[in-house]
Amino acid sequence: MSIKKQTMQINLRQIATIHSPFAELENMPVQPKGASETIATIEFKKEFQDGLKDLDGFSHLYLIYYFHKVNNHKLSVIPFNDKTNTQRGVFATRTPMHPNSIGLSVVELVEVKENIVTIKGVDILDGTPLLDIKPYIENFDKIEGETRSGWMKSSHNEVSQKRSDDRFI
Repeated sequence: MSIKKQTMQINLRQIATIHSPFAELENMPVQPKGASETIATIEFKKEFQDGLKDLDGFSHLYLIYYFHKVNNHKLSVIPFNDKTNTQRGVFATRTPMHPNSIGLSVVELVEVKENIVTIKGVDILDGTPLLDIKPYIENFDKIEGETRSGWMKSSHNEVSQKRSDDRFI
């Protein structure tokens, strides 16, 4: 069976900019657990401000953003939290080196004021373009029962302490 390559037009727009204290890629937390007390703001374009109505009733948000400083992708990487330093398939990792360079974070919502959303628990580079935002809803999103984390064996404390280096720059 042959695989026919399809191309499709995808129209994504930047709706906001994430402003965080992290100006450089090196030495950043590599997951939100390592930045649990970090406060940041999201500045929405005025044309999207009305879409923030009723958001303040939620405790947490999903942020979908673009890794704007990633210049290439890899199909195999050594993740920051891999204790064995083993090459892993990129789709089994949270590295920014995915072919489409899209990031996903769950953050705590602090405040919504006009077109500014204040958030907490942010491991995102300053100036990152936000593509979408969605509320975390426990009845939809909470996973019941047993879960697995594949190769990832780092403890909560180890994940919290891990900082980035130059491997994905």
